[in-house]
Amino acid sequence: MFVSEKKIEIRYAETDQMGVVYHANYLVWMEIGRTALITELGFNYAGLEDKGYISPVIDLSIQYKKAMRYGQIATVRTWVESHSKLKTTYGYEILHEDGSVAATATSLHTLVKKENFRPYPLSKVDSDWDAKYSEIAHIQ
Repeated sequence: MFVSEKKIEIRYAETDQMGVVYHANYLVWMEIGRTALITELGFNYAGLEDKGYISPVIDLSIQYKKAMRYGQIATVRTWVESHSKLKTTYGYEILHEDGSVAATATSLHTLVKKENFRPYPLSKVDSDWDAKYSEIAHIQ
C-alpha cells in the first residue's frame, strides 16, 4: 500500500484555549496530506481545476484519539482507501512524534465539472491518474 507522509509543525494559532490543537485544523492537515499524496504520485490537483474539474468532499469521518499541542510535530499519513468510477476514499492517520495515533479519518470525494457540479469519471479526465489510484487502493 502506498502511503504518503507529511510532517507539520504545530503552530500556536492552531491551538484552542485549552492549549490543544483545535479540531478543525486536523481537516486542514488532511488536505495537506492529500495534496502531498497526489504530488508524490506525479499528478497535480491544480491541473484538474485548470481543466474545469474539482473534487469536493462528500463525506468525512474523523476519530480523535490523543490531543496534540503547540510545538509538537504531527505526521500526516495519507493513502487511497478505495477508488471507483465516481468516488475516491482517502484514509488518514495523524501521528505524534513517538508514533502514537492522535487521529484517524477518511474523506470521500467525487470529481465534478465546475460549471454544473455533475459527477465525472476521473478515467475520462486523466486515465493515468485513475489507473494509479485503482492500482494503489487499499480496498480493491
